[in-house]
Amino acid sequence: LSPRCDDAAVEEAADLALRQINADREEGYVLSLYRIVSAREQPQEITGSVFYLLLDVVDTECHVLSKKLWKNCNRRPSHSTVYGQCKAIIYINQARNIAHLNTYECTLQPVPRRYISSVCPDCPVDGSPTEPEYLEAAVRSLAKFNAESEQTHYFSVLNVTRASMQWVIGPAYFVEFLIQETSCSKKDTVADISTCEPLPLEEAQIGFCKGSVVKSHMEEFVTISCEIYSRQDPATEEENQEADQ
Repeated sequence: LSPRCDDAAVEEAADLALRQINADREEGYVLSLYRIVSAREQPQEITGSVFYLLLDVVDTECHVLSKKLWKNCNRRPSHSTVYGQCKAIIYINQARNIAHLNTYECTLQPVPRRYISSVCPDCPVDGSPTEPEYLEAAVRSLAKFNAESEQTHYFSVLNVTRASMQWVIGPAYFVEFLIQETSCSKKDTVADISTCEPLPLEEAQIGFCKGSVVKSHMEEFVTISCEIYSRQDPATEEENQEADQ
């Protein structure tokens, strides 16, 4: 069968497929549905259907470790969005409340830089997260979080996931990065956080931060905001909602 892309069953299949794709991914950002490109339904002999879906997706501001549902995540502005397509095969049996993602494959690519400069010439320009100036910006903004947060341990930078640069009153660096809890207690005075051993991943809290460092001739302006995720593999919002019912 070839149902319409705006068919309610197809839209539900796309939603369920994308939820499971995001839950399976361990790196990057939660993907949001942009549009359903094509859909094919294959009814099964006994009950239920297999849907073959081609989905256009865009990334959001939520890291996949947040386990947030894609509908609850803000899309990025068009000039900084990563676009892509996902092919998915999902079996759905509404009578038995089954939705099983058989297989999926997603390909993603950022917006071309020439498009960004034409649409938003003054916007920050994306850089490579591995460049040292972005790691330094992450470390400097995390120092502000470590000084001001009520966490019991210091955190260190795990890796920079996104980075951009803009000239304001001087160079301005914008970074998004993962952080990991260390063995150093905040009860102790630690001169250099880089000497703190990260706790094992199975014990450590992991967090996701957005920070910026703006430099001028006279001073430096630093901002930071972080979300900390629980030690255990966090339940998805969907599972939390089911538990609350």
